[in-house]
This record gives sequence, structure tokens and C-alpha cells, in this order.
Amino acid sequence: MKRLMILAAAIALGACAAVGPTAYGPADPKGFGYEETRIEQDRYRVVYRGSGGMLPEQVEDYAMLRAGELALQNGYEWFRVVARDVSRNQRGGVTLGAGVGTGSYGRRSSVGVGVGGNFGKIGARDFFTVRLEILMGAGDAPDDDTAYDASSIVSAISPPPAE
Repeated sequence: MKRLMILAAAIALGACAAVGPTAYGPADPKGFGYEETRIEQDRYRVVYRGSGGMLPEQVEDYAMLRAGELALQNGYEWFRVVARDVSRNQRGGVTLGAGVGTGSYGRRSSVGVGVGGNFGKIGARDFFTVRLEILMGAGDAPDDDTAYDASSIVSAISPPPAE
């Protein structure tokens, strides 16, 4: 049993090392990165899927960065977040559990109490996805907490250039 637990822990740690944070950019073949869908002329859905190791705040920042870039690329000065969703999924890891029970064999039977437990996933990684629906505009931005200046967002959140 001890060897099984050590093996499971080693597999879980190996799974953790296999997926690191993804650099900012369009979705890669595994789906990590940004995607956008134009809904109307001035409305987009932006999705950013973060790879393992990315904090939810970083994933949300990258979704906002993409929203700002889209606004500027389409000739707008600001955008408003009209819908926002942050979700978390776990991938990888090993589920461990243990149990004890009794049985019946031929003419002999025994009655007993079964005891079991689930120790949960060991070594699983959290993956966050942020979905934004944005409405873009020009001129004076609305004066509320859901509107953002596109240039300010892009300059504040842009990641450093890759080495």
C-alpha cells in the first residue's frame, strides 16, 4: 500500500510539471490562450483559458487585455464588460481511496461493516477560464465601473516581451 501511494504521488507530481503557464497569445493547440467571437459590429465574446499554474487574476487580466486590443483594432476607445464568468476546472492528479469490507464464500458467510474513504485528488492542477462579453464604443466612456479605457488597459496589462 505504501508503494502504491508513493507511485501515485510521483505520477501526480509528474503531471504537475508537464503543464506550465502559457504566454499571452491566441489559443494554442491545447486550447490555452485567447479566442474571440464577434457577436455584432461593436460586441464581442472574449474567452481566455489559462494553463496550469496561472492564477485566476492573471487569466482575467489577459481576457481584459484582449478586450482592450479588440477595441483599439476596431477603432474604438473604450469597452464595457456586459457579462463576466470565471470558471475553474481540475485536471490531472490521482484519486486515492481505501476501503475495508466483508464477503460471503460458499456455505460460510459473514456480516460486517464496510469502512471506506476517499482522499480526493492528489496533484491535480487548477485551470481557470474567463469569459467576457464586451460592448465597444468611441467618444466619452460611460461613467460606471463596467467601462474601461482600451488604451489604459492595454498599456497597464501588456506582458513583457518574450525573451
